Amino acid sequence: MTTTELGLPSVPTSPPARRASRRIQVGTVPVGGGAPVSVQTMTTTNTADVDGTLQQIAQVTAAGCDIIRVAVPSADDAEALPQITARSPIPVIADIHFQPRYVFAAIDAGCAAVRVNPGNIKKFDDRIADIAAAASAAGIPIRIGVNAGSLDPRLLAKHGQATPEALVESALWECSLFEEHGFTDLKIAVKHHDPLTMIAANRLLAARCDYPLHLGVTEAGPALQGSVKSAVAFGVLLAEGIGDTIRVSLSADPVEQVKAGNHILASLGLRPRKLEIVSCPGCGRLQVDIHRLANQVEAAFDGFPHPLRIAVMGCVVNGPGESREADLGVSCGNGKGQIFRDGQVITTVPESKIVETLLDEAARLADQRADSHGEP
Repeated sequence: MTTTELGLPSVPTSPPARRASRRIQVGTVPVGGGAPVSVQTMTTTNTADVDGTLQQIAQVTAAGCDIIRVAVPSADDAEALPQITARSPIPVIADIHFQPRYVFAAIDAGCAAVRVNPGNIKKFDDRIADIAAAASAAGIPIRIGVNAGSLDPRLLAKHGQATPEALVESALWECSLFEEHGFTDLKIAVKHHDPLTMIAANRLLAARCDYPLHLGVTEAGPALQGSVKSAVAFGVLLAEGIGDTIRVSLSADPVEQVKAGNHILASLGLRPRKLEIVSCPGCGRLQVDIHRLANQVEAAFDGFPHPLRIAVMGCVVNGPGESREADLGVSCGNGKGQIFRDGQVITTVPESKIVETLLDEAARLADQRADSHGEP
């Protein structure tokens, strides 16, 4: 089954050439070295609540998350890690701040990786030899996470603020300390709330090392603002081949973070497209509530397992043309909708029946294509 056969738009150019980086293994997920860009998020539950945390992990996994990170701020959270790592369907990264002893607890618990923030861990540099030895023995990587909001005070004083140069200097300094002990199983993230600063920092970092890079606009904001800022920053960097994992850090449900990340990758041709909805923005020609209808279609097809392009159009100007180009389409007018399938009008239904009809036709289309390709 090809993209063309499914009616999905072909990507006009091949995906961008990836920056050459060394490969690490985060549990079952390869990172760097040409591996697919992976999508991450972080649980918002109390990690000590094992069942609640695992439930959220299951939800983000269903949404397309590849790697999950959990916060470990307390001993209770550290004690919960063995159960979480044993039952999680995707690799678990422990997020460690302030207390270096939790790094060792996470390693012992079977976490797939550990994220450390050198700027706020007490006497972190003094513990690197022990951390490197423990991580090496367990065969797990360490992620060096440098955030603008928790930059090492010494570098903040030196540079005056969290500049791209300050973020990169902090990250590479910590990497050099691990390298002194022969440990290079590292991934780096340099994050800033400003997309332009984040872009500059990652370009600089990409030119100065071959470690895999995790991209994030930290504290990106509410859903709309944060998605736009992340898409701009990730789009620029990924189009240049920079970036091996991503997280869209929204003030929103982690499931929405994962969905946004997958949409960004699919838009760049770095992840297969699944459901795509083409819908018009609305104008004075409309005779239906196109915004409500598009939202209803999106909700009805949430989780639809087959690649599909659906056009939801509100008038006769572009509606028939877009609907013919899609797998399924509806061109609306006067309280009714012409339903298209594979470029042909198959029926006209009242507005109240449009979503139901599209769902029925999508199921038929999926069955028809599965039969034609001999799929089980």
